[in-house]
Amino acid sequence: MGKSTNTLHQSATEKQDMTKEQEQKLVLKIADLLRENKELSTQLKELTDYNKDLSKQNEKLESLIANIPPKHLPKEISDHVKTRTKRFEMATVLYADIQGFKKISEQAGTSDIIDELDKIFFHFNTIVKKYKIEKIKTIGDAYMCAGGVPEKNITNPVDVVLAALEMQNYLNKLKKEYEGQNKKFWDLKLGIHTGPVTATFSGRKRINYELKGDTVHIATRMASASEVGEINISIMTYELVKQYFICEYNGKIPVKYKGDMEMYFLNRIKPAFSENRKVGNKPNQIFWNKYLLRQFIDLQEIILDKLEKELPKHLFYHNFKHTIDVINQAELIGYGEGVDDEAILLLKTAALFHDAGHIVGYDEHEYNGTQLARKYLPNYKYTDEQIEKICELIMATKLPPNPQNLLESIMCDSDLDYLGRSDFIPVSNTLYKEMKEQNKIGSLNDWNKLQVKFLTNHQFFTKTAISLREVNKQMQIERIKKLIEED
Repeated sequence: MGKSTNTLHQSATEKQDMTKEQEQKLVLKIADLLRENKELSTQLKELTDYNKDLSKQNEKLESLIANIPPKHLPKEISDHVKTRTKRFEMATVLYADIQGFKKISEQAGTSDIIDELDKIFFHFNTIVKKYKIEKIKTIGDAYMCAGGVPEKNITNPVDVVLAALEMQNYLNKLKKEYEGQNKKFWDLKLGIHTGPVTATFSGRKRINYELKGDTVHIATRMASASEVGEINISIMTYELVKQYFICEYNGKIPVKYKGDMEMYFLNRIKPAFSENRKVGNKPNQIFWNKYLLRQFIDLQEIILDKLEKELPKHLFYHNFKHTIDVINQAELIGYGEGVDDEAILLLKTAALFHDAGHIVGYDEHEYNGTQLARKYLPNYKYTDEQIEKICELIMATKLPPNPQNLLESIMCDSDLDYLGRSDFIPVSNTLYKEMKEQNKIGSLNDWNKLQVKFLTNHQFFTKTAISLREVNKQMQIERIKKLIEED
């Protein structure tokens, strides 16, 4: 019995030892896997960075090649630059089906019909160019264009719908003129859909585009399912433009692999956003302010990318992160002060450019920022008056702050919002590091003394900033005083 017990005990001990050994092996294996994973992550980052560098070099090479006459290029390079393919996750395709070719051919000669069709397409091209949409092709008596190609943008559904309204209005006017002369005229059916496309670019001096994908197919289906004189849009486009336009439900259409898709007739711009409230075919300034707020996302992406790439490396405080912070605070304080959409637009845009002048130089960066704003903003539908106000807001951030109106007060409070935040110390340390790098400040003790003086003399100007930040700012003063070493 005792022997049996000892055997069992020995067996249990051996099993326990084996379990421990297995656990140790498992721990070592996990450690190896973690080490391999870390090495793979490092390699992936290196490959990603390398790929970015190659892409930049490729862009530079393509730019250089574009300036070389084709006859001087080797055939393999010439063939490569003839076609390029790129995918766009959100483009809006418009398909215009012009009806009545057979009816009109009975009344006029073929050459006259073609001349008339060319006249219509020429005007369509003018409309498309106005809204920065790309003409894709004409197919007989059909016309196709797309927004969001070749440059992506968030406003392309609105751009294409506005273009469609202008096309519709143009043909309606011509139709009335012809009816007055007792002549038959063209009818128009329009279809619009928003979704991903693959674009193939070909040509050098004059680039041609070919679009592929379900989005193109669905746009043509929208046109065929439309009625004469109507603009038929898919549910996807509807969801992106319904804020601005009056739409009418138009049933469903079966789409291959996607099931039934809802459609809407687009009737007009909403009265509140239209210059002529009865007609609703021309946007007013309220419309454009909302449009520009949406478009701001595109502008912000471009300018922040520029700041990240071109700002000097010693700007530890005045970097793109600070710019994002000021944009967010300008919006927060602006809404807190009850200003309208246009004011929010002006504030956010001024915040985006207020430190961009550091690309040019540290001193007078506010003025340099206004010059960059004047360069970029006209291309984004900002009016001259809006650009002037934005430049005034940028200059209002020049120290010491001395705002002359509510928007300038909001701007100043947004720029120095960190003075009353809980992260004041780490943020102010980045400013010290930045100034130290440029030999603009001495010791940390000198910096703390300067901070106390600045904070004591500083004031927030808006009720929103005072209620949010003033108490904490006073606490920061007391904290810094304790850090100061007396001489």
